Amino acid sequence: MFNTRITKLLNIDYPILQGGMAWIATHKLAAAVSNAGGLGIIAAGNLPGELVREEIRKVKELTHKPFGVNIMLMSPYAEDIVGIICEEGVPVVTTGAGNPGIYIPKLKEHNIKVIPVVPTVSLARRVEKQGADAIIVEGTEAGGHIGEITTMALVPQVADAVNIPIIAAGGVADGRGFIAALALGADGVQMGTRFVCASETDIHDNYKERILKAKDRDALVAGRSTGHPIRVLKNNFTRDLSNLEKSNADIMELEKFTSGKLKRAAYKGDVVDGSIMAGQISGLINEIQSCRDIIECISGEARGVIERLSSLKDGDK
Repeated sequence: MFNTRITKLLNIDYPILQGGMAWIATHKLAAAVSNAGGLGIIAAGNLPGELVREEIRKVKELTHKPFGVNIMLMSPYAEDIVGIICEEGVPVVTTGAGNPGIYIPKLKEHNIKVIPVVPTVSLARRVEKQGADAIIVEGTEAGGHIGEITTMALVPQVADAVNIPIIAAGGVADGRGFIAALALGADGVQMGTRFVCASETDIHDNYKERILKAKDRDALVAGRSTGHPIRVLKNNFTRDLSNLEKSNADIMELEKFTSGKLKRAAYKGDVVDGSIMAGQISGLINEIQSCRDIIECISGEARGVIERLSSLKDGDK
């Protein structure tokens, strides 16, 4: 085990969080990660509040360990979901796609740990002042909605700028990435793509298999002209979206084209015309494992990295 400020803050065994991936991070995955010693997270996405409540209650039936809910702040249900989270006594909230400042006081009143996802130093400073308990610093290597700065460049800059615990996300899938994140100043990591390929992730096998077959250059950024770029694996969907952008299609047309494509890939298994959100680390993932095996494997690899680094001495060749 690795004891850091994050394990102490969240009362978890390993400083490993599972990403709040829309349509993928359901109660089943969240419970499995939490039971394995990490922090499992339900993705609220664009779900109506009562469906999120159902997911929360299902997690509670499967685990007594801490878990979280990710709120996508662009969702029209975000305010309702905040209220439901408070009513249900969820221990941890992560947020994405915006600044959660208006919700932080209410969440803190209910003793809920608030951990925003940030893509810049300026937002990290802002949410710290607003009362965030920790921050997830996400580099552009990550899958799904992304910023522009790489994890390796962003994490140490944020570490120098804030005093609250930092969780590194984007480009982490094994023990080497885990130790690298700690070396950059993080107190833990968040992984999305690695947990997509967990046996407990309740999505179509085609989605997982496409990640397993991915090569280093398969994860690209699409939809930049919409203002909300996403990292996905290349297929007909990315080609057609790129062609629409080149033809100067307006935002409404682009949003209509992309609507429902992630769900189409995740649940119908359409990995040709669906949106396969996944990070640049996809090329490193080559097997389906249980959440427990993933976490224990990363921990074991991390210890091996530490031993190797400890054996290095000045002057050795």
